[in-house]
Amino acid sequence: MSVISRVADAVGRWFAPLVLLGGVLGLLVPDLASTLTPHIPLLLGVIMFGMGLTLRPVDFAVVARHPKAVALGVLAQYTVMPLLGYGIAHLLGLPPMLVVGMVLVGAAPGGTASNVIVYLARGDVALSVAMTSVSTLLAPVLTPLIVLGLAGSTLPVDTGALFLSIVKMVLLPVLAGLLLRRFADRAVTAALPALPLVPVTGIVVVVAGVVGANADTVLGTGPLVALAVVLHNALGLGLGYLIGRIGGVPESGRRAVSVEVGMQNSGLAAALATAHFAPLAALPGALFSVWHNMSGAAVATLWARRPPQDTAARSEADVTGIG
Repeated sequence: MSVISRVADAVGRWFAPLVLLGGVLGLLVPDLASTLTPHIPLLLGVIMFGMGLTLRPVDFAVVARHPKAVALGVLAQYTVMPLLGYGIAHLLGLPPMLVVGMVLVGAAPGGTASNVIVYLARGDVALSVAMTSVSTLLAPVLTPLIVLGLAGSTLPVDTGALFLSIVKMVLLPVLAGLLLRRFADRAVTAALPALPLVPVTGIVVVVAGVVGANADTVLGTGPLVALAVVLHNALGLGLGYLIGRIGGVPESGRRAVSVEVGMQNSGLAAALATAHFAPLAALPGALFSVWHNMSGAAVATLWARRPPQDTAARSEADVTGIG
């Protein structure tokens, strides 16, 4: 297990370059990579099951202790990012399918990689885990409604089908992982050090498949979509921090809110786009997967050098999940 743990640790630390490598492979062997796209929903389910394994009931206790901070962060998550995605897509004149893709990224819940970034940034990890968990549990209802509201006039949106997909790909796997952790905690805890291998591999495959299916588009309009993704992520990080500050959240909490708002479950966005729209709509999610991990690492490095002014204790919550 020690060898596997070391490999998993290395994979976690090199997550962003590995995701970038997946995108490059998608461009180099597009025909082979595009055959992976039908398996994206299954891969996402495995990733979310891994997220569930990292959760414990105590992770939700912070919601009762700090309801204002959690509510503020989740509200920002489901308002700031969808509106930014919609606005940036229209500002840059992206075609309808990419508009839907940008909205899907914005309407997705927080990604589990955010918990790791918050930990490295000396932020409030307990708040980060709570926000990720709550936004994930709300996703089956909120994500389809937001996509319908913002993108329904651009393309037909089947909210019922989106709801069922998120339940199958996100909610049920997370709950299954949570229950397994509850009833087989010793075995799961022993396996946790190796857990990053699962989500990292899954995300790399998702990115390779989506980029491969859109290789011509990436080479043509890729720079414009990349610009949209970078703006989306950067504004999300900045506005998340500002909202936390206006809401009176302590410095460590503001860092958590910033990262949670700016980092999305882009794998879910890509999977939903592939299943319900077209591979092209999954392109923003794939590029976001690459970029937000690189920008998150940069933000964590910057903040790690500046301890938060408040003295809030950092949580001992598990932060091994990546997504």
